[in-house]
Amino acid sequence: MASGNEHRMVFDIRGKRRHVVKAVYAILAILMAASLFLVVGPVNIGSLLGNSGSENNLAAEYEKRAERIETELQKQPGDEELLAKLTSARTNAGQQLYSVGPNGEALPTIESRNQYQKASSAWSEYLKATKEPSANLAQQMGSVLFSLAQISRTYPEAQSNISAAAEAEKMYAEQRPTLNSLSTQALYTLFAGNTKEAEKVNSAAEAKASSKFQREQVGNQFDSAKKNAAEFQKQRQEAEKAETEAAKGNGATANPESLENPLGPTLGGGGLAE
Repeated sequence: MASGNEHRMVFDIRGKRRHVVKAVYAILAILMAASLFLVVGPVNIGSLLGNSGSENNLAAEYEKRAERIETELQKQPGDEELLAKLTSARTNAGQQLYSVGPNGEALPTIESRNQYQKASSAWSEYLKATKEPSANLAQQMGSVLFSLAQISRTYPEAQSNISAAAEAEKMYAEQRPTLNSLSTQALYTLFAGNTKEAEKVNSAAEAKASSKFQREQVGNQFDSAKKNAAEFQKQRQEAEKAETEAAKGNGATANPESLENPLGPTLGGGGLAE
């Protein structure tokens, strides 16, 4: 991760929508952190993303690796192994390009988002080329795509990323059905708008719990997420309806702010600016 102002942050929340963005995204951040804590204990972001003295070099190395792979793909288009390596390289580069907030929290940057978007494109090509997606890569991309959903600029973009995240996590959970994989799949599926399927998957996750306490935690987490997921889908539908109605009026479009994704990127209090 980069410290200070070395990287441009994804969003400017100093405007009139800052309270909506901060409130809803903070809820999502807390929700996902709770999911990680339940299964594996508290996560040390620094240990995941690298130490502050080496992340820029690591990001550059991953980007160079990705560029070399892209050159090879020009000679071997559609190669499954190369596409998997490209997806992983872009994901790793994106992780190293996160910034450190005032309280030590990891914050997405424009550079990290760009790398994640490239990883998403490579992942799409990989899925076309493979008959059996890698479980590890699917898990990695589930997290990347959900992160992209959190920093999406519009509702449709957020919806697309959340749906893709749910599909990736499903691929992982089908190969490795654990409490962690199933509960995460349930959450992603819930935010994607498929409540019935999410409930079924979460029941399967609860069945993997090793104790009554853990099972109740999984259930309580899911119930809390339902409210936030329902609010997201409601606001998304209202925004898209407003755009349609505006277009029917005088050929005009809705105010771009009405389509902004409210599931914002404030992963722990710091302001994000372009």
